Amino acid sequence: MHEGCRAGGGGRMECSWKTVLLLVCASLGVQYTAIQTLRDSLPGPCQRAYHCRSRYHRDSRWAALCDDNWMPIELPQKHILLFATTRSGSSFTGQLLNQHPGIFYVFEPLYHVQQAFTNSSSRLRRTLDRRALLGAYRDLLLNLYTCDLHFMENYIRPEPQDHITSSFFRRSSSHALCSPPVCLEGMVATISDSPDEIWCPKKCGALNLTLASTSCMSRGHIAIKTVRIPEVGDLRTLTEDPRLDLKIIHLVRDPRAILASRIMAFSDQFRAWKIWNATGRQPRYVDLSQITSTCKDMAASAKTGLQRPPWLRGRYMLVRYEDLALNPNARATEIYRFVGIEMEDRVRMWIVKNTNSNVSAPSEWNYKYSTTRDSRATVESWRLRLSFDIVRTIQNLCSDTLALLGYKQVHSAAELRNLSQSLVEHRTFQPVT
Repeated sequence: MHEGCRAGGGGRMECSWKTVLLLVCASLGVQYTAIQTLRDSLPGPCQRAYHCRSRYHRDSRWAALCDDNWMPIELPQKHILLFATTRSGSSFTGQLLNQHPGIFYVFEPLYHVQQAFTNSSSRLRRTLDRRALLGAYRDLLLNLYTCDLHFMENYIRPEPQDHITSSFFRRSSSHALCSPPVCLEGMVATISDSPDEIWCPKKCGALNLTLASTSCMSRGHIAIKTVRIPEVGDLRTLTEDPRLDLKIIHLVRDPRAILASRIMAFSDQFRAWKIWNATGRQPRYVDLSQITSTCKDMAASAKTGLQRPPWLRGRYMLVRYEDLALNPNARATEIYRFVGIEMEDRVRMWIVKNTNSNVSAPSEWNYKYSTTRDSRATVESWRLRLSFDIVRTIQNLCSDTLALLGYKQVHSAAELRNLSQSLVEHRTFQPVT
């Protein structure tokens, strides 16, 4: 029998209206916002910022509800979102946060939401819209920022059993998820372990989400990387949530470099682009919409941030990947200063090791999430890989974005190949205060 119900006359079960509504919500599998709205309407301690201690021993995904046994527990102090687009240098930048022993880092958890929506029935897909998907994204982020990793069980497939899963996307990219108390083998990642994918799945086994939630609480701060939210405006409700101290690091990169990286990393999806780049002839079926959307979303987010709206003050920082790659220690220091966390020596040591490497092992370069590189030599190496015809097309599609973010255009193949002249203008983007 549910806690909010009691036996009535004639063997009937009587429940309060609050309990009935909560049970209906749980049975329908509605989004967290439905329950959160109800919580916010309740009197007493539920009106203020809190996190309920989850009753993990019960078979309920909605166990963290306010009742007579409600107990507040300490939340992470800093909530960091690395907000980027695919192939913008976000894996490298995320590692600057992952290396800090006090930060619980999660690599692209929204992947599971996207997969769950994509793999749903065709009838359901027709009823879903952008707003529904973004709502699910925000719900998951909110739960992760309060260290409720069990909420991911709504989206991980196959569904975890007893809160244990082997399907957590890129679990190995997080030191916290490959270290005690999560990893029973006690394997602690060090700066010599790169990438973690080599040993974490083998040594640590399946992921226990209860232990992961415990680890999250013990770390003090939580950072999440995502490339699936289109615009920074989609995050406004999270920046205004009184339970969070959200800091958004908006990572941008030259769209021409982004395209060059996507062609290399996702060759099957970008086969038409590869043909165009190799032959100089544009296939009729080449898809220009993806890079166009990337430029549009990147520019819209940057414009919003640079306009300094009240809901982003003290919460938004624009970082160009090129600036970070050319001067990683100084830029990383600025990032840590912005989020309000002291940058430890372990982070500095990782920067030295992973930005001054010739990468002697060819397999490391072939690994599409590699974070080891000679950053100065590679920051504009895309100029040697893309044809001038493709570059000119991207410049026409993304001219406003290039100008806004300080990337120079080229007007000939010779200018494109001349690496002695940088296409990255000197710009200073101050955090929004």
